[in-house]
Amino acid sequence: MELPFAESYKIKMVEPIWKSTREQREEWIKKANYNLFNLRSEQVFIDLLTDSGTGSMSQNQWAAIMTGDESYAGSSSYYHLKDAIKNILGFDYFLPTHQGRAAENVLFSVLVKEGDVVPGNSHFDTTKGHIEYRKASAVDCTIDEAFDTESLHPFKGNIDLEKLEAVYSTHPAGQISMVIVTVTCNTSGGQPVSMQNLRDVHALSQKYGIKVVFDSARFAENAWFIQQREDEYRNSTIKEIVAEMFSYADAMTMSSKKDGMVNIGGFIAMKDEELLKQASVFNIMFEGFNTYGGMAGRDMNALAVGLDEVTTGYYLENRIQQVAYLGNKLIEWGIPVQKPIGGHAVFVDAKKFLGHVPKEEYIAQTLAIELYLEAGVRGVEVGTLLADRDPKTRENRYPKLEMLRLAIPRRTYTNNHMDVVAVALKNIFDRREEIDHGYRIKKEAPIMRHFSVELEHAEKVHKK
Repeated sequence: MELPFAESYKIKMVEPIWKSTREQREEWIKKANYNLFNLRSEQVFIDLLTDSGTGSMSQNQWAAIMTGDESYAGSSSYYHLKDAIKNILGFDYFLPTHQGRAAENVLFSVLVKEGDVVPGNSHFDTTKGHIEYRKASAVDCTIDEAFDTESLHPFKGNIDLEKLEAVYSTHPAGQISMVIVTVTCNTSGGQPVSMQNLRDVHALSQKYGIKVVFDSARFAENAWFIQQREDEYRNSTIKEIVAEMFSYADAMTMSSKKDGMVNIGGFIAMKDEELLKQASVFNIMFEGFNTYGGMAGRDMNALAVGLDEVTTGYYLENRIQQVAYLGNKLIEWGIPVQKPIGGHAVFVDAKKFLGHVPKEEYIAQTLAIELYLEAGVRGVEVGTLLADRDPKTRENRYPKLEMLRLAIPRRTYTNNHMDVVAVALKNIFDRREEIDHGYRIKKEAPIMRHFSVELEHAEKVHKK
């Protein structure tokens, strides 16, 4: 008999979490204006809002924290991180920042100007926000298969080369800041980009003289899928795959709170010393001196260890297995999800789940609220609220996909927790026809509104 799968770690410390009643959750979510970001952490039983900075660090990372060098300039921790970035990712130059959106802010301050066009594969919220804040345009060039949740295309994060060349050929090179390749592609469901696609995008971009920048928050998960799904890489190590992946990038941004496996931090890495010099001006203004940026020495030490650990097969197998465990349970029960299951999260197709709720009433947000009320599970909407308004018309943008993202923190929850999530969704799915209305906006910010939006139940609005 074949031995069952078991995690390659054991638990050394536990943190209590508390269950609540439905009545309590109804009161809490109402006070939070039906915005899950406004809930207190103790009001949540299983928190799948994000996998960003919410994972558990290893004993070696905790040990590295204790030897962090907090010198303002020239910290040894900076050089430990510099060596890890060079040895694992292949970049000669880097700047530490406090998190991924800070890295985008610094880099885009150099590269993006008003009127620019920035193509990519389904830019995520902060990426698009930083582009549009600068009065530039983000153009989605993702392959069409990404928007068919039933398609089993192995690399739904891929960029459509014809769409990309259409952008390149219809705009002067000086108007195209860069192409951004997000690995894995969060917005399309944590879907990977193939090595062949990375190679082709790089070649096409070189032809037109366009910089290639990777949004690398989940680069190691992307490497795992390349190893599993591209025959050429079956016998390659994760570190070998990662090295080749980044050989096709001119620069990268990183939210280290994901595949850096730390609770805070980020960085920009680049191959061009001149770009380093230009970005350093903004890094010093926004983040801090170049050898610490927005990070403490202890966190840079932990990140250096994390980059090494995340690029090992034993860690990634555990990671991907747990996400697949939840996804496969939902599939067994007929719950519509983005297939195949991605790297960091399960994405529930809210349009198919609650297709009778009007799109104007924020379908994915409605499902997210129902899941919280059912079991105290906090997910996040990746749909119309996140898509924001068109910066010119100020009308809602309705994306092709309305998703409830269940992002699983690294090495944090057991499969028993995943069972709770699955059963809660099954309970809602069985009574989905009873959910007649969604929500309306009471108050919103002009950009990246989903973080602070205030909502009210649409049924009550109709009755006024």
